[in-house]
Amino acid sequence: MRVSQFFFSTLKEAPAEAEVVSHRLMLRAGLIKRLSSGIYTWMPLGLRVLRKVEAVVREEMNASGAFELSMPAVQPAELWHESGRWEQYGPELLRIKDRHERDFCFGPTHEEVVSDIVRREVRSYRQLPLNLYQIQLKFRDEIRPRFGVMRAREFIMKDAYSFHADKASLDEAYREMYGCYSRIFTRLGLKFRAVAADTGAIGGTGSHEFHVLADSGEDAIAYCPGSDYAANVELAEALAPAAGRAQPTAALERVHTPGVKTIADLCAFLKVPPQRTAKAVVVEGVDGNPVLLMVRGDHELNLVKAGKLDPVKKPVTFSPAETIRRAFGADPGSIGPVGFPGQVIADRAIAKMADFVVGANRNDHHYTGANIGRDFAEPPVADIRNVLAGDPSPDGKGALEICRGIEVGHIFQLRTKYSRAMNLTFLDESGASRMMEMGCYGIGVTRIVAAAIEQNHDERGIIFPRAIAPFELALVAIGMGKSEKVRETADQLYRELVAAGVDVLFDDRDERPGVMFNDMELIGIPHRVVVGERGLKSGAVEYQSRRAPKPETVPLQDAAQYVKSRVCEN
Repeated sequence: MRVSQFFFSTLKEAPAEAEVVSHRLMLRAGLIKRLSSGIYTWMPLGLRVLRKVEAVVREEMNASGAFELSMPAVQPAELWHESGRWEQYGPELLRIKDRHERDFCFGPTHEEVVSDIVRREVRSYRQLPLNLYQIQLKFRDEIRPRFGVMRAREFIMKDAYSFHADKASLDEAYREMYGCYSRIFTRLGLKFRAVAADTGAIGGTGSHEFHVLADSGEDAIAYCPGSDYAANVELAEALAPAAGRAQPTAALERVHTPGVKTIADLCAFLKVPPQRTAKAVVVEGVDGNPVLLMVRGDHELNLVKAGKLDPVKKPVTFSPAETIRRAFGADPGSIGPVGFPGQVIADRAIAKMADFVVGANRNDHHYTGANIGRDFAEPPVADIRNVLAGDPSPDGKGALEICRGIEVGHIFQLRTKYSRAMNLTFLDESGASRMMEMGCYGIGVTRIVAAAIEQNHDERGIIFPRAIAPFELALVAIGMGKSEKVRETADQLYRELVAAGVDVLFDDRDERPGVMFNDMELIGIPHRVVVGERGLKSGAVEYQSRRAPKPETVPLQDAAQYVKSRVCEN
């Protein structure tokens, strides 16, 4: 492709709206254009990248035995009422009405639609297992779209759904999809990690997320360098301290703590470490009464774990200040378990503490020397905190470390969640009717492009992995409008490279070298060849890998073959 015949434009500066590296570079490189909040047009250059991602995903999904189909984006509300998700999904579900005032939604996912297809078509165990997938536009009405296509409202996703006669078959498909996803992200040239994860709004049992590792990632991942253990911090188990609870040695004493509202303020005022303090977080209970959740002062409450506690209302809802004042007699920042008659749940670390500091349920006062069992009743104990770097790994093989990741894939074992709701049955070998087991497997296709940029860039622009680069090679002809020799040589080399199967963008513009180099580096092409008068005088051209600090001089007669070999290396 010649630049003079291609439609793309670059920007020197990113618009003020761009928050993260990938968003800035995608706008500057002309990969996307913003239409509305969280809604983007994919321009020709960006679409080439997107289609290459799709091609790898499609090839690996087909090789896994899945069948591609295309389901409607607009879905009738009746199906969502059947599954129970019309009310459950929340405001992210874009609900619309047709001219007859019938309810529809713009699908954020397709469990209901694919379940309806299968229950109409599959009757016998002989038709199972079955894996159906699509690569399709989705819409989720994010309350705050941000980070460009990383968290957009409209996006492209590969979603697959498998159906099985039993759990063993589902397990086999789950392992196949795990391997399929690993192959996809490896082929795309991404550094990634698969982690155990919470099933969230999709539901089901087993779940793994696939994260592209990047410092800008929204998700924290806990992993053990000494083993294969990895989990999203939302799910990673925080083990109880090995040591038992010490015997009380201090008396309970109420201390005036004026203006102290945070753990940092409390530690500074009392001159104690945060490990000797307890945070009190109040959430709404299923019975309408507040529930007090306690974590150590240096720990953070894990809302996903808290949301699995039976007494806690789902989703987790923090109690308003007025409710807290009525229940505790004090404002947030001064509350604690001593004298509180309601439900208290303590984290595992709290259960091992003695002589610690808690709020006194009186404004600007705290208790020192608080002890479980003596000063307040033994509470139920649960794992309700985020793990920290240095915590013991749940598999017992070392200590945890924390890194950041961008979720680009998620696989679930849905089991019979949707089968029971939507009556997905089949006849087994004996003729008996049974519920199908079901799996669900998603990849954020548009998000992969942004994640790849977050992981592969420098101060000059994007450095795309070869598999998804818009072009493999940039051929830059310097001064070809003034030099017939440069023009003829560049034209000939372009033809040879294309004939050799190299995906080339030929910059044949009449521009200054700096402009041409800057554009080719910005848009992320991983290899570059420069043809100019100076090099041709010695019968050579310049080759440079996007990641290399300096160019190489290559004899002109060897250029096509040499460049092809370098392009195929990575």
